Amino acid sequence: MSAPDPRPLLTRALDQIGDLVAATGPDALARPTPCADWDVRALLDHLVGVHRRVAHVGAGGHFADVDPNLSVPVGAHADEVARARAEVDRVWGLDGADDSVLDRELTVPWGAMPGRFAAFGYVQELTVHAWDLAVATGRTEGLDPVLAEAVEETARRVLPAEPRGGPIPFGPPVATTDDAGPYARLVGWLGREPSFTAPERVS
Repeated sequence: MSAPDPRPLLTRALDQIGDLVAATGPDALARPTPCADWDVRALLDHLVGVHRRVAHVGAGGHFADVDPNLSVPVGAHADEVARARAEVDRVWGLDGADDSVLDRELTVPWGAMPGRFAAFGYVQELTVHAWDLAVATGRTEGLDPVLAEAVEETARRVLPAEPRGGPIPFGPPVATTDDAGPYARLVGWLGREPSFTAPERVS
C-alpha cells in the first residue's frame, strides 16, 4: 500500500513549530497548555525531543533510543529545535534529493511501517503541538489551516472514536460545532478541549 509523499506537509509542520518556538519568550514558560501535565516550558522541552526523535527514526534508529521529554536550558529551545531540524531535513531528504526513506521500514511508537506513513504520524504530532503552543501563548490566528485539514481527514479515518485511553494516547472525542475551524475539529477529535482558554497574548 502506497501513500503520497508526506514531506511537503512535514516541512510545513516543522516550519510552523520552528516559528512558534522562536517567538516564545521566557515570560511564557510557566503558562498552562492543553496538555494537563505540561506547562509551556515542558512542551518546548518535548518539542526538542520530538525533533531529535524524527531525525533518529528517519536514519533507521529505534524511537525509544531518544527521550522525547528532555530538560532544555531556558533560552536554548529555539536553537535546539533549529539544530535538530537541520538533521531532520538531511535525513528525510526534505530538499527532495533522496526519496529512499519513504519506503524503508521505520519503527515509531505506533508500529513498524514505511517511512511515508511514519512521517505523516509526525506531521500529526507536530501540528497538534503547534496548536497546544499557540493556544497557550495566544497566537492561534496564525496557524496553517492546510495542516489541520490534512491531518484531520486522516485522523478520523485511522483513529476510531472508541476505544480511547490506555495504549491509545488520546481521550474521547470532544464535540465541536458545525462552524468550528479546522484546528478545533482536529484537536477535538483527538480528545483535547478546543475551547481551552488562552492566556493573555504574547507579543
